[in-house]
Amino acid sequence: MDMGTRCWAGGWHSGWLTAGFSPRNLLDMDTFSKSDPGGWQSQAGGMFGRTEVIDNTLNPDFVRKFVLDYYFEEKQNLRFDVPPGSHNALFGGQDFLGQAFVALGEVIGSQRGRLERPLTGVPGKRCGTILLLAEELSNCRDIVTMQLCANKLDKKDFFGKSDPFLVFYRSNEDGTFTICHKTEVVKNTLNPVWQPFTIPVRALCNGDYDRTVKIDVYDWDRDGSHDFIGEFATSYRELSRAQSQFTVYEVLNPRKKCKKKKYVNSGTVTLLSFSVESEFTFVDYIRGGVPGVWGVPITVGLAMGCDGHCAAGLPSQPTSLHYVSPYQLSAYALALKAVGEIIQDYDSDKLFPAYGFGAKVPPDGKISHQFPLNNNAENPSCAGIEGVLESYLQSLRTVQLYGPTNFAPVINQVAGTAAQVTDGSQYHVLLIITDGVISDMLQTKEAIVTASSLPMSIIIVGVGPAEFEAMEELDGDEVRLSSRGRYAERDIVQFVPFRDYVDDSGNQVLSMARLAKDVLAEIPEQLLSYMKTRDIKPRQAGPE
Repeated sequence: MDMGTRCWAGGWHSGWLTAGFSPRNLLDMDTFSKSDPGGWQSQAGGMFGRTEVIDNTLNPDFVRKFVLDYYFEEKQNLRFDVPPGSHNALFGGQDFLGQAFVALGEVIGSQRGRLERPLTGVPGKRCGTILLLAEELSNCRDIVTMQLCANKLDKKDFFGKSDPFLVFYRSNEDGTFTICHKTEVVKNTLNPVWQPFTIPVRALCNGDYDRTVKIDVYDWDRDGSHDFIGEFATSYRELSRAQSQFTVYEVLNPRKKCKKKKYVNSGTVTLLSFSVESEFTFVDYIRGGVPGVWGVPITVGLAMGCDGHCAAGLPSQPTSLHYVSPYQLSAYALALKAVGEIIQDYDSDKLFPAYGFGAKVPPDGKISHQFPLNNNAENPSCAGIEGVLESYLQSLRTVQLYGPTNFAPVINQVAGTAAQVTDGSQYHVLLIITDGVISDMLQTKEAIVTASSLPMSIIIVGVGPAEFEAMEELDGDEVRLSSRGRYAERDIVQFVPFRDYVDDSGNQVLSMARLAKDVLAEIPEQLLSYMKTRDIKPRQAGPE
């Protein structure tokens, strides 16, 4: 009898993984011999591929591996079905041998990318287990350094020349383009020389060396209405051939080309240098370790509170952002689950310290900006995201929501924990959910600048209708955050208003996916930036 395994799966591209699986102690469906295992794998709800068939064994090790896109910021759910090989339930109605569900992040977050799960689905039977393994493809580690210059670009400024910069676009499977890099602006010249820059190969071409890379040339304008000078296209493979010679590209403006018969080009761009090196990746650090020592666990801290006017309202009222409805999650619970359910896959013990702020707490009714949601000051950790939710809902029954909205106390609390271990063996992520405008801006900026030198990141999600523009300053994407003349060592904050991600049709699952994809996309790079600045290398895996 044949037997098979099927797998079903459903920002920023973190890399490609080869996934393999090995069932163990499977049900024996053959009368006179062992089963003949084969395997299936699928992604995004459709059949993805099939392994070879291995004769007469209940413990197959499939040779064939499958390549999966890996996104840290997405919940990539996998389902493994085990029917008996080529004559399985889909293709012939044979017996069903078992099933397993797992998130891809759980495999990555497990020790050295190895995760064993029980097979279920046959009533009254022990179906055995399935061993899942994930390894990163080698080209995920490649990073490119290149430098370009231009010559005789079109003059766009009335009183000057041009202020040119380049925008690089990666082509997608559906024919669209995604921005993957912008150079700096070189002021008042038609012959700019841009500084060398680095970019991961995966960001430039998604690992497809022949995929189109489009480059637009713009003239910078202060009001943001940058003038288009022209464009050209290339590929990673073409760029890599220029390592030993200059390559010149013509910059073409399609409109000018159509209007002017004698049009030649709008200047040229020359690739001055191009080199490729390998570097450590996010997955290298997460999976690192030796027997008995895990890689870098991501410890998740959480904090939730309301503003000084208690815009959140009484939790018992339907108008409150904390309102517990039997039909849908509150805005706070949605934000918590959206981020927490993904990032908890990378936490080794699944214990999350969770705090509240902006409330009067029993027994004396004093205002607190750092109280444990589980009411246990000695051990504020909750078991899993569901444990956090349970503690949060319980706290709503015992505290009085109040103000003001102070972030600094809880940031300093988590920073104090992060400061205890700075050798790269732990990394902390603080998720702050708030409906209020921040009240202690100066203290919060000081706390973030201090925390930027520690192994931690901060995610701030604003819920409700409040105006959150001031919090954009904390994000640091455009201008590096500073306090009292001291600049943040790294950009460690990501702020978003939840309302920007709410699905118009009311689909909460889609809203959660959109939010998580945006707020978590920067975490891998933030973790890597800490490791690089400290010259911390992943611990190498030892023998089995």
